[in-house]
Amino acid sequence: MDLILWRHGEAKDAAAPLADTDRELSSRGLEHAGLAAEWLRRQRLPKVMVLSSPTKRTLQTARTLGLPVKVKTQLGVGASTADLLGAADWPDHPGAIILVSHQPALGRLAALLLAGSEAEWTIKKAGIWWFSNRVRRDETQTVLRAVYSP
Repeated sequence: MDLILWRHGEAKDAAAPLADTDRELSSRGLEHAGLAAEWLRRQRLPKVMVLSSPTKRTLQTARTLGLPVKVKTQLGVGASTADLLGAADWPDHPGAIILVSHQPALGRLAALLLAGSEAEWTIKKAGIWWFSNRVRRDETQTVLRAVYSP
């Protein structure tokens, strides 16, 4: 299984009465999301499923990829690492899952997958961390395949 953590691009500042969940990507955020999407397309991932937080900025980021997007409320602002892992069905889902979500949950999940415990790691806006799960000699391993930052 491939698990790709993708943080949404830079969003416009919230202006009253706009709710945080309704914030759109800035022009820079849209550009960076497009660059990240282009990088992902070049990876030719098998059986890709894109899951997104319901916020406007994450949906805009996810849609730059040009694939169908499933909205998962558990990927929203305030998500936990358990929420993200549950949405992705890690490590059992066949193919690749792209989670488009928020900090600090994405950084905490990256730390958990690499170091074995949650920590306050930062994934930059529109950044991607790509993990794979594999079994070697009856041992399950998590591998960091790539990190991309536009």
